[in-house]
Amino acid sequence: MAHAATHQHGHEARSATVVHEEGQAHPIRVYLVVWGWLFVLSLFSYLVDFFHLQGLLRWTLILIFMMLKAGLIVAVFMHMQWERLALAYAVLLPPIAVLVFVAIMVFESDYVHLLRLSYFSADGG
Repeated sequence: MAHAATHQHGHEARSATVVHEEGQAHPIRVYLVVWGWLFVLSLFSYLVDFFHLQGLLRWTLILIFMMLKAGLIVAVFMHMQWERLALAYAVLLPPIAVLVFVAIMVFESDYVHLLRLSYFSADGG
């Protein structure tokens, strides 16, 4: 009887391991599709330089393509897509906050630059 209980317990442990391994496996198709999207986004990023886009349009497109590629990498290759929401927020919110603060600093720098231009031009020299 003890042998049967041990055999049953061993079978349950193997079943749990198989379920755990199956739960962690993702179809290769997901990775291939993401790789394809990364290739396409990199191509678009290259085309920004190829067509000699300049100014705000250039940097906006480069940043958009960069963020899309980073999002795909984090979501799929770092398995964030399948993680709990709290962990995803813990990883994703700090970079988003940094981007918001950088945007605020950009607007502030334009304001300070205009103030300095008006102050020094009004001073006559």
